[in-house]
Amino acid sequence: MTTQRPLILKAALSNVGHARPLKDGRVAPEGIAFDHVEVEPIIAAFRRMVRATEFDVCEMSPTTYLTARAFNKPFTAIPVFLQRMFHDNALVYNVKSGIKHAKDFEGRRVGVRAYTVATGVWVRGLLQSDYGVDITRVTWFTDDEEHVTEWAPPANVRKTPEGKSLISMILAGELDASLTGAAGVGRAGAPTAGWEAGAGATPRVEDSPDIAPLLPDTGVVEVERFKRNGVYPIHGVIVVKDSVLQAHPWVARSLFDAFKAAKAIYLEQLTRDGPQNAQDQTALKRQAVVGPDHLPFGVEANRSSLEYLVQHAYDQQLTPRKFSVEEMFATGTLDFA
Repeated sequence: MTTQRPLILKAALSNVGHARPLKDGRVAPEGIAFDHVEVEPIIAAFRRMVRATEFDVCEMSPTTYLTARAFNKPFTAIPVFLQRMFHDNALVYNVKSGIKHAKDFEGRRVGVRAYTVATGVWVRGLLQSDYGVDITRVTWFTDDEEHVTEWAPPANVRKTPEGKSLISMILAGELDASLTGAAGVGRAGAPTAGWEAGAGATPRVEDSPDIAPLLPDTGVVEVERFKRNGVYPIHGVIVVKDSVLQAHPWVARSLFDAFKAAKAIYLEQLTRDGPQNAQDQTALKRQAVVGPDHLPFGVEANRSSLEYLVQHAYDQQLTPRKFSVEEMFATGTLDFA
């Protein structure tokens, strides 16, 4: 299957607990030696992979991946999903806007860092499917570049004026609402660090009495929705350069098994030692909703989420046609579990 000398693969992965055993060497994929490249924030690696195919193995937003796939970028996913989150707490609004319910977003101005970011796609899908919002009647303001430069936004997407950030605009009432995290607004209300915050993003949202979450009591709703439809939003998928997969077809299986082994170490550690940081605390909360393995890998274990994703990516014009779940993933990986 493999050569005697390990195949060296340049990799960009986030520093999540379940990837750490791969990054510190406790787990090594069979026949492979990683050349890890640290990229902070990991979102910057998405852009580098899409535009220059800089890595052999790279974590990527699934919505960036679908957009890139529509333009035949030379990499393909394997069914390893490193990051997940629910989104009911992602919507904040200016209380002076008159918004009372999600349906009130129609005809309004809403900020999102970039239209194709995962948080934006999942939240727009949530607004559409659960709250009946016509997302084409919302004007979406962005203050960052899209990762896939060839992609053209829908007619209801606008750029923020020069020198203005989403944060400053929602504080000034120039936006009615925005998405946290993806809009440079941290989930605790604080602006996120670095380029995600946009140009001139110096105000602090948590200091403003005018900004509030649209859906303040989300825990019960999220649990009920997951039990109803099984959709568990994906935020990180592993992609592999096509030239590597073509020259070494065994790489997909080796990588999948290694990520699975690394996750097992993390889950065992979490059970044994309890939460050591905020990431671990979030993991335990997710386990209470989705089960002991809060990061399921494989196509079938994630089919509901993947079907939802490809449908909304098409509905929101990220892709010119609806991809099938099967064509998202590398040949021979559909039965990986």
